[in-house]
Amino acid sequence: MRIAVAGGTGVVGRHIMNVARDRGHEAIPLTRSNGIDLVTGSGLPEWLDGVDSVIDVSNRSTLKTDESVAFFTAVTHNLLAAERKAGVHHHVALSIVGADAAPDGYYAGKLAQEGLVEAADVPWTIQRSTQFHEFAAMMFDQAKAGPVHLAPRARTQPIAAREVAEHMVAVAVAAPTGRAVDLAGPQEESLVEMVRAYARAKGHRGWIPAVSLPGSMGRAQRSGALLPHSDAHRGRQTFTEWLASLA
Repeated sequence: MRIAVAGGTGVVGRHIMNVARDRGHEAIPLTRSNGIDLVTGSGLPEWLDGVDSVIDVSNRSTLKTDESVAFFTAVTHNLLAAERKAGVHHHVALSIVGADAAPDGYYAGKLAQEGLVEAADVPWTIQRSTQFHEFAAMMFDQAKAGPVHLAPRARTQPIAAREVAEHMVAVAVAAPTGRAVDLAGPQEESLVEMVRAYARAKGHRGWIPAVSLPGSMGRAQRSGALLPHSDAHRGRQTFTEWLASLA
């Protein structure tokens, strides 16, 4: 099968490329290095010729609602329009478990993306996942007050990016199902403890205070609204095992 991957060099995308190729599929990264601009749609048509499925794991990390909505709306619109013209049989989009519980900031963009996909005439599957183990590293790098690293309070059930990739490829080669069963990690974790454990593994010995993020996002994180329901598919690798694999 010929599979195109939007965001094919990202945290999940690079794993999707490897998994797809390991399973005997032709995997095509829809990237700037191939002359493609997902936001404008430039270069897309020629790269989708003969493609069976498109997996969209493109991403822009932002807490600003306008930026998130603008990015995911533009990319999704351009992908779907190009897929329609190319005769692509399946559009697979990666979204986030519990997005409805925090419909602003970054999550507002994911909800806008879901709405466009659901209204499209290209057969589709939306796969929601919890945050990845790598989320702790991202928080350590980005959540700071001057030189002090911060750890946001959140209940989360992180999953290995590699396992998300394996699942996404399996979804892409199967028939479209609409809203798929959610995907989550094997157990609940504290984001505060995840960030602190990651910092220790990297040799950081400084104080990392816990903080509560404001707004609906912070409330949803602390309340457990972003945790999966009991029927979610569960990954295998725990955060502790992932962290050990980095050594």
